[in-house]
Amino acid sequence: MNEDVIFGRIAKRLLPFVMLLYVVNYIDRVNVGFAALTMNKDLGLSPAVFGLGASIFFISYMIFQVPANLMLEKFGARRWIFTILAVWGLISASNAFMTGPYSYYGLRFLLGIAEAGFFPGMLLYMTYWFPQSWRSRFVGIFMAAIPLANIIGGPLSTSILGLDGVWGLHGWQWMFILEGLPATVLAFFSLKYLPDSPATASFLTAEEKAIVIARVKQDERGSDHRTMWPALLDIRVIGLGLVLLGNQIGLYGVQLWLPQIVRDMGFSNFATGFVVALCFIASMVVMIWWARHSDATGERVWHVASSLLLAGAALFVAAATQSNALVLFALAIALIGTLAYNGPFFSLPSTFLAGTAAAAGVGFVNTIGSLGRFIGPWGVGYLKETSGNYSSAMAAMAVAMTISGLIVVVMGRKMSPRKVAVNPA
Repeated sequence: MNEDVIFGRIAKRLLPFVMLLYVVNYIDRVNVGFAALTMNKDLGLSPAVFGLGASIFFISYMIFQVPANLMLEKFGARRWIFTILAVWGLISASNAFMTGPYSYYGLRFLLGIAEAGFFPGMLLYMTYWFPQSWRSRFVGIFMAAIPLANIIGGPLSTSILGLDGVWGLHGWQWMFILEGLPATVLAFFSLKYLPDSPATASFLTAEEKAIVIARVKQDERGSDHRTMWPALLDIRVIGLGLVLLGNQIGLYGVQLWLPQIVRDMGFSNFATGFVVALCFIASMVVMIWWARHSDATGERVWHVASSLLLAGAALFVAAATQSNALVLFALAIALIGTLAYNGPFFSLPSTFLAGTAAAAGVGFVNTIGSLGRFIGPWGVGYLKETSGNYSSAMAAMAVAMTISGLIVVVMGRKMSPRKVAVNPA
């Protein structure tokens, strides 16, 4: 039986739904950037307060990622993802009832706890279904939800802001309600569409299940770690976490502030959503192509490093120029670089981790990286408030991105301990 047909069918069955979940997740995570267009004035939030609140989400998100992934490993994907979705949808909608800085901080912290297990959990879930030679393209497709969420979320969020005054609610309140509750609804669909593993998949025959399980276990036999503590202490896990940290400083610093940066260039709130969406359309196309290219060549390290270094160079350009058009172009290139690296990058941990080690290791990489998700939005807000413009923030993000790219170059051999088998596209 042809493996390509089996894994292609699994992808068609699972990826549209998990990608939909990630789109909802990401819209929910970054819509605070669009809410800020009107919310900051209504609640009296300064740039520094807004940046801190946006970053507090990632403190709790960081703390709970490893425990959440271990819970998925213990209780199974169906029940755990159901719980995550149901709870985060309700908390997200509750953001509509913030009244000032402290309720803003508190609700963002709770939302971080609720969402902490979703992204690393989905990366772990992928390792149950796809062997290493297929993983980059499918991780890349799954993570194309990031730009897709911004493509959809930008125009959607700015349109919902236009509901200001309906039933006595502000537009940003409607935005949190209408973009939060779908997660709770989708929680019930996850019980049907997310089997715990290939062994419990009703859409596979007994022969197909055996082929998938054997193929995935074949990859696992080449793993260096299967238990938690050796994985957490592996220098490659720590190194990948530091790479992710630098990338997330740039990604979250740009995407959570991009609506305000674009609006400050003279665009209306409505037009801002579409301008931001165009930047992410380009990112999504390149992201999927780059992930497929990584699988086709079997190469990971330089696909990661070159993307990060491109993003760093673009952010340096954005910091140095006074032209709005050139700043916008440079930020679009920076987004392409920060997002294109995802497929190859998140395929690296599973080259040397399996089982509980993969659950803990992937969670720990994301835990370290979450520091960047805190530093990026908060740092941009702080530097914007102290300097009066975004140039110093762009330069700081450029440095972080460049360091991440250099770490990948220096640790290239350690991060790719064995050659990934080529699977023709």
